[in-house]
Amino acid sequence: MKYDGGSPQEELATGERSTRNRVARSILDHGPSTASDLAKRVGLTQAAVRRHLDALVSDGVVEAREQRVYGARTRGRPAKVFALTDCGRDAFDQSYDKLAADALRFIAASGGDEAVTAFARARMAAMGEAYRAAVEAAEPEERTEALARALSADGYAATARSAPGPQQGEQLCQHHCPVAHVAEQFPQLCEAETEFFSSLLGTHVQRLATLAHGDGVCTTYVPRSGQTAPPQTTHSASASTAGRNPA
Repeated sequence: MKYDGGSPQEELATGERSTRNRVARSILDHGPSTASDLAKRVGLTQAAVRRHLDALVSDGVVEAREQRVYGARTRGRPAKVFALTDCGRDAFDQSYDKLAADALRFIAASGGDEAVTAFARARMAAMGEAYRAAVEAAEPEERTEALARALSADGYAATARSAPGPQQGEQLCQHHCPVAHVAEQFPQLCEAETEFFSSLLGTHVQRLATLAHGDGVCTTYVPRSGQTAPPQTTHSASASTAGRNPA
């Protein structure tokens, strides 16, 4: 019988990568973990797990930390735990990106661009209850800042600052976007988010720059009460400014 697989060395390398992915995924699902905990969860010996952890640390996917102890310390050194680095988390984000992009392509093929827009709006509505509660609990002049804090709690690393120059308003800046790679292909995600911000803040906001567009930061102009978004400002004109001067 003809064997169509790779060489034994290739199969071994593939198996090693698969096992390391399982170890890293276990840390993602359960948080910082000891080698002992990981060995039990993935069904390997501690020695084997430590070998994979050494490789993951070398690749910058995992980092070792001292285990946080609550209450009285016991004798001996604290156990070492292993946690994902930002690089490690990004690797998993990319896996989810592909799944999300595939799902949206299916929606577009089945229902057209309108179906993608409907999905994007429904997604923001589902996510937005916590944002709405935070904004409505704040004083009117502090609502952009309240929205920034709520976005940061969801991983968007958001800030709010006064808009530069003669603009009478604020800039809401998102320095990270978990769906940026997918939004490159489906701008409806950004458009629905902008619509939601406008509804939430009770004013017409203007998106000046986006990470999905290749800018350094997502920037949304929020006019102060009685003001309107500057009509002369365009995405391309403001994007370079926003990228150079992030909030």
